Amino acid sequence: MTQPVHAIVLHRFAASAEQVFAAWFDPVWLGRWMFGPGVRDERIVRLTLDARVGGRFSFIVEREGREINYVGEYLEVERPRLLVFTWGLREDLPDTSRVIVELTSLDRGCELKLTHLMGAQWSAQADQVADIWTRMLDALAEALRQDDSAAKL
Repeated sequence: MTQPVHAIVLHRFAASAEQVFAAWFDPVWLGRWMFGPGVRDERIVRLTLDARVGGRFSFIVEREGREINYVGEYLEVERPRLLVFTWGLREDLPDTSRVIVELTSLDRGCELKLTHLMGAQWSAQADQVADIWTRMLDALAEALRQDDSAAKL
């Protein structure tokens, strides 16, 4: 049996674990840091989610003239410290990967550890996957810094 490939990213935030955790479940916030023209050359078509264990999400973006639908299911939701979900493209189902987001509160802010577990066929792309998550988490940190309404998440 082949071992899964891990892409691991660590990120420190000036915002609280609660604020960072909440940003994963608000479509407006997802459009500020995970998707859209502020993150990469794409247009958000629709971001929908059902933020509970067993709930599903569908994040549809248009990139290079093609609609891409990222889908998944929430497996664990322990606010504000743990989020586990499947991740894949609708066209590739049932093939999905798993993302584990762990948050640790600090005296000032929090630390996030993201582990993306993928099949062995993705071993050549693990560094690229880690880079994409790093860019998205950098965008989240910047959005939280710029917007004092983050406290309302």
